[in-house]
Amino acid sequence: METITSRDNAKIKYACAVRDSEKQRAADGVFFAEGPKLILELCKSCTPAAVYTTEAALARTPALAALQSVTTLVAPHVAEKLAGTKSSQGVFALLQTPAPPTHLLHSARRLLALEGVQDPGNVGTLLRSAAAFGFDGVLLGPGCAAPFAPKTLRASMGAAGRLPVLVVSDLPAALTALRGRGVTCLAAALYHSRPLDEVGTDFPGGVCLVIGSEGQGLTDAAVAACDAAVRIPMTDLVESLNAGVAGSVLLWQFRGV
Repeated sequence: METITSRDNAKIKYACAVRDSEKQRAADGVFFAEGPKLILELCKSCTPAAVYTTEAALARTPALAALQSVTTLVAPHVAEKLAGTKSSQGVFALLQTPAPPTHLLHSARRLLALEGVQDPGNVGTLLRSAAAFGFDGVLLGPGCAAPFAPKTLRASMGAAGRLPVLVVSDLPAALTALRGRGVTCLAAALYHSRPLDEVGTDFPGGVCLVIGSEGQGLTDAAVAACDAAVRIPMTDLVESLNAGVAGSVLLWQFRGV
């Protein structure tokens, strides 16, 4: 098996470019992942284009042998360059980005929609929760962290590979289209909203939960495109929950729709 010993190797430079640049990821249709557990999970739903691993990491994780056809060994100092975290796990991969799931707007019954959620940790948490509670997919409106960026992938534990995620340029228009086929769209908002426990869960046409950022919330246009606004009942000790927590509560509440 080939071993890369130079940090200036063209393959290593390209992998770093994919790791660091959303533009590069979008142009080439590939994304970067790090760590044996995450990579093996992603390989269940995404096609690996290249795997880079140290001999030590390969010995620690025998399951990586299944990826031998696309695997290249790298020296420890090369792994340090590839690492996006302070403590390298010694295994890295480039995987093919799934095709945009355009069917979500036409057939999905249970959806999560995000607008302006910039923090990759929150986006990753919400993708993981949506997958855990059986939702059909996620719509990402403008201003959201990229689903296949390294920090989002780590937070989602690979959920972006298993759960269809569609990036939309006009979220209010997408919500209007969903309502047109009977999906009830519920905006998470503090003002002019109904407590969650008064809304019920009887939505025969399906439901789309719409979450904005903790700081800015949803735009007026997104709220106006929804059927109703809902809020999570809370004590006066806190003003709000972050997007990851609030969205996860809503996803759990409507898991059975």
